[in-house]
Amino acid sequence: MDHIAIMKKSWGFTDKIMVGEKTIESRWYGIKCRPWGRIKKGDMVYFKDAGALVSAAAEVTRVEEIADLSPQKMQEILGRYGAAIGIRRAHIPSFFSTLKNKKYCILIHLKNPRRMRPFAINKTGFGAMSAWMTVSSIGRVRVPLKIASLTGQTK
Repeated sequence: MDHIAIMKKSWGFTDKIMVGEKTIESRWYGIKCRPWGRIKKGDMVYFKDAGALVSAAAEVTRVEEIADLSPQKMQEILGRYGAAIGIRRAHIPSFFSTLKNKKYCILIHLKNPRRMRPFAINKTGFGAMSAWMTVSSIGRVRVPLKIASLTGQTK
């Protein structure tokens, strides 16, 4: 399977993945949703900052799905994996405060990050606000830039 992770640009996580500073992509949810139960070792994750083109990819080496989060469990996860998630120790308390009501966490361990020639995707059927997409092949949603610029699908 292939996955597209839409990242919040202001956090700088895509750049941190590319320089090896972030080796785990984490997703925190109130309910189980993509990619819960749909991502595994060997899958590819493509990254794009919100409002930008897909520009990077990495391979999944391991997936940890953690349910029934409590504040204590969350603190343990952030204490153990915070640096690998790309969170500076000083920012962990504010990160925790944004997550305190979440019940599920997915830790996606990554390897071999690489930049790629940027491309657009077609999010039709995934919802305009979708922050994660799972497809059988990236080719199903990839839009060549020449076509994207003609149709207005540049992001």
